[in-house]
Amino acid sequence: MTISLENIGKRFNYEWVFRHLSTGFHAGNSYAILGPNGSGKSTLLQLLAGSLQHSEGSIRYSLGNRPLPQEQVFRHLALATPYLELIEELTLMELLRFHARFKPFLPGVSLPQIMKAVQLEKAADKQIRYFSSGMKQRARLAQAVFSDVPVLFLDEPCSNLDAEGIGLYGQLIREYQRERLVVISSNDEQEYSLCTHRLSISDYK
Repeated sequence: MTISLENIGKRFNYEWVFRHLSTGFHAGNSYAILGPNGSGKSTLLQLLAGSLQHSEGSIRYSLGNRPLPQEQVFRHLALATPYLELIEELTLMELLRFHARFKPFLPGVSLPQIMKAVQLEKAADKQIRYFSSGMKQRARLAQAVFSDVPVLFLDEPCSNLDAEGIGLYGQLIREYQRERLVVISSNDEQEYSLCTHRLSISDYK
């Protein structure tokens, strides 16, 4: 997957969040979107994901050297963010099975293996409503990282994680990044230290 931005800008009412942003995101690379809180990092990530419309400029997507319509982009990406709601009435096992109906997991990886990878195997039959905030974030990471898609978007991925969870996150990214395009929105270096490219949103004010 390749995402190309040309002179992108986004505003809410009369206030510009960022402007004149031209860059590219390419498969096999990892990118960090950096900036202080409220600077527009999450807004840019949502634009890339196609869940927000830009105010100026153009975004082009291509997959296998073929243009990809924006309305099809969601099929090829996975997102983990602390504001992503989980279905709290489901158990973890039910949640993962439900997710897999819409976005299959990586081939050869079973649901028990996924739960073990995020150290939630003992909570397989526990309803999400009884999870701690850290457990919920591990569940979000599991859904995203193990989805069989070429693009992985992570917005403040270590939110609510303790030191053990942060270490687990780093291990997951190192092991499952592979040839994907990975974009991480963060102002915490331990979340984006593995990224090979960095973009400061403050440069486009």
